[in-house]
Amino acid sequence: MYGVKRSGLLSRITMVEDYPSKIAKMLLNDEIDIGLLPVAMLPQLKEFHFVTDYCIGTEGEVASVGLFSEVPLEKIETVLLDYQSRTSINLAKILFKWYWKISPKFENATLDFRKHIQGTTAGIVIGDRALEQLAISKYVYDLGSAWKLYTNLPFVFATWVANKKLDEGFIEAFNMANAYGVQHIDEVLETVSSDLYDLKKYYTKNLSYTFTSNKKEGLHVFLEKLKEL
Repeated sequence: MYGVKRSGLLSRITMVEDYPSKIAKMLLNDEIDIGLLPVAMLPQLKEFHFVTDYCIGTEGEVASVGLFSEVPLEKIETVLLDYQSRTSINLAKILFKWYWKISPKFENATLDFRKHIQGTTAGIVIGDRALEQLAISKYVYDLGSAWKLYTNLPFVFATWVANKKLDEGFIEAFNMANAYGVQHIDEVLETVSSDLYDLKKYYTKNLSYTFTSNKKEGLHVFLEKLKEL
């Protein structure tokens, strides 16, 4: 967003900021033309086009997407699923089935679900709440790290996707805006702060933004596994 807001594009677009699953619904309902789409939603689109060279991905430990528990993995009986990201939920289900090879009961979470992460009930938590949960839960299983161990590939959580063909000139400008943001992370860090986590580490080590061939391969593997769930 740092690059987009400084690109001059705001005079040509209406920008909506919300959590991933709501953006996905808007794209599916044709309420928006481009969204930073959770990749688990790609199969639901009648038509989609990747519109930049950038994504939200990780080469390993992501920190902000995890399985949190008070007991070791093998003793987990129930997993509460964060309502904010279908991609993270499906990533967890894939890891449980093919990597960890255990079959807990899955339950869709409510707004205040983190207080129920206790005993043999664990939770998939994403975003700032996950960074907070790092200091609370006894056991933390980072989903980015687990995916890398399982596949030896990076993971893509979201990509810029259009639900229709767009003007090539606009796409080029939008891509350049993304590039500007990635190239100015130090300036971004000056505008944000957190008592929960080292944001410089988060933005430069945990997250990885270039939509590389390896990331596209990781995305392909994820979508194939998604079909088998």
